[in-house]
Amino acid sequence: MKLTKEIKIGGVVIFAILAFIWGVNFLKSRDIFLQEKTCFAFYKKVDGLVNSNPVYLSGIKVGYVKNVEFVSVNSSEVKVTLVFNNKINIPKNSIAKIYSADLMGSRAIQIIMGDSKEMLAENDILKTEIEADLKEEINRQVVPLKLKAEELMSSFDSVLIAIKLVFNENTRKNLTYSFENIKISLDNIKNMTYNVDTLVSNQRNRLSQIIINFESISHNIRNNNDKISNIITNFSALSDTLVKSNINQTINNTNKALADVASIMNKINKGEGSLGMLINNDSLYNNLQSSAKNLDLLLIDLKKNPERYVNISIFGKKK
Repeated sequence: MKLTKEIKIGGVVIFAILAFIWGVNFLKSRDIFLQEKTCFAFYKKVDGLVNSNPVYLSGIKVGYVKNVEFVSVNSSEVKVTLVFNNKINIPKNSIAKIYSADLMGSRAIQIIMGDSKEMLAENDILKTEIEADLKEEINRQVVPLKLKAEELMSSFDSVLIAIKLVFNENTRKNLTYSFENIKISLDNIKNMTYNVDTLVSNQRNRLSQIIINFESISHNIRNNNDKISNIITNFSALSDTLVKSNINQTINNTNKALADVASIMNKINKGEGSLGMLINNDSLYNNLQSSAKNLDLLLIDLKKNPERYVNISIFGKKK
């Protein structure tokens, strides 16, 4: 059977249409020869997600975004239609997460696998998440730094105001005066140090001699260690002897003797007893003085005229 020209033209047109459809789907990352299943995901915002954006699982493309639309006219919630390769088994509790696929901010969906035993089926609804884009992430990191910088600048302003209030003209003058005094003190310390160095340099021989003398003393002490120990032992024995002796009784006896002497002296002062009368009574003193004088006269007379008082007999005759 011979094909007519019209049939040939019609076949070419149909082939061209099919090729065009396949090419368009290929450019949209679709494979019209694969079996697919459609699922849905609902987001509060999609941040640049558009039709034909890829869907990845573990870095491998397993589907694409078929449609992005509002749930209703009066709602801001976004409904995203996802198409998956029907040969891929995805747990029903998996998560469809919107993320940035490259540095340019192109959006894609990543499937985070769940642990459900039940697999995703036609027209099921996936859980959703949205990853912050580069701008949001930078803002999230920079905003706290900005706030801290603003607080720090406020603190700097407060510190500068406080410094300005503290370091007024009088304070600056006082600081200048203080620094001058510190300089003078440092100069004095420098001179003192120089004088000390000079003194030490000049007296080096004497210092050496003093050190030698100290060494000699320590050497003598070391050589006489036994004698020193013996002296300390003797002192210890003497202290033990004093402790054991009846010192308290001796002191008591001494106190008693002193009290008796004090009593005797009190009686003498009062004129009691012979000694008291002798000291305090003038008549007794005068009598004793008179008696002594008479005795002295008697002795003088006895010396001059012994015969008056003594008879000497020689051979029976009296003279």
